[in-house]
Amino acid sequence: MQIYYDSDADQNIIKDMNIVIVGYGSQGHAHANNLKDSGANVIVALRKESASWAKAEAAGFDVKEVEDAVPHADLVMMLIPDEKQAVMYENHLKETIKDDAVLAFAHGFNIHFEMIMPRDDLDVIMIAPKGPGHTVRSQYETGAGVPCLLAVHRDVSGKAKDIGLSYASLIGSGRAGIIETNFKDETETDLFGEQAVLCGGLTSLIQNGYEVLVENGYPPEMAYFECLHEVKLIVDLIYEGGLQNMRYSISNTAEYGDYVTGPKIVNDETKETMQKILAEIQSGKFARDFMDDCNSGGPKMNEYRRNTSEHSIETVGENLRSMMPLSLIHISEPTRPLYISYAVFC
Repeated sequence: MQIYYDSDADQNIIKDMNIVIVGYGSQGHAHANNLKDSGANVIVALRKESASWAKAEAAGFDVKEVEDAVPHADLVMMLIPDEKQAVMYENHLKETIKDDAVLAFAHGFNIHFEMIMPRDDLDVIMIAPKGPGHTVRSQYETGAGVPCLLAVHRDVSGKAKDIGLSYASLIGSGRAGIIETNFKDETETDLFGEQAVLCGGLTSLIQNGYEVLVENGYPPEMAYFECLHEVKLIVDLIYEGGLQNMRYSISNTAEYGDYVTGPKIVNDETKETMQKILAEIQSGKFARDFMDDCNSGGPKMNEYRRNTSEHSIETVGENLRSMMPLSLIHISEPTRPLYISYAVFC
């Protein structure tokens, strides 16, 4: 694995280009502001009716409609939701982006699954920070950065990698680490991590644990604290120094329970299911199912959102959080001292 830092990047490459950021949501806001503060020439491209138009103007950006901004861009970064990018490219970029420009993404979804087929004259690259937009921005403002992935799908100019390194450096990722990869690996691992562990796996584990305690007569408030509230403590310890750091920092009782009970919950059958999930991602089935739902108005997504918002863990949690001083929302010190400090790469 190749990792690059600011010393490996020529920031002047991006500073000498006209950059258009399509979108001003979480990632769009972070990329645009970090680039601007680093000395790049940035235009934000939005729909005229976008609620973000006034926000971008208030932040000091020249804001234009997409078809007006794109023809002047040397690099166009697509930072609208995945499900909207193909239509945006087909209707507003395909014919207007200038010859030999750079088309950039922060996720490989549309390129890897061939929902966007870029013109042959364009460099196509990916700069994907491994963190939400507000973190990309806040870390930059403190003089730090969020690691990112860099990939080149097409290198017409012979300079695509250098352009990507320059861009990544200007948004702050060169301070933490720029990891070279490809669109396939980024897309498939990202989707799998979200579905099997970070979002789908974790939320289902939390909700089922809560339900088991409540169904066995324990107070919902106790179930909420034990199965949801304290997750942050464990995640913070893992983030600081890995799984062993967490195990070192918790009680012996909790550590023993980790070893003997964890494999009963997440077992060989669970792993077989994960293999099937990965296969559906690799084959493009998940991407097709997701886009089919989006193109139909999102009936499945809306039903999922409605059902989960009505679960008692949400109402119990909302009530508890409203009664807790802010200082109590964060878990107190671990039972044993930490021995691994934050690494530069974190």
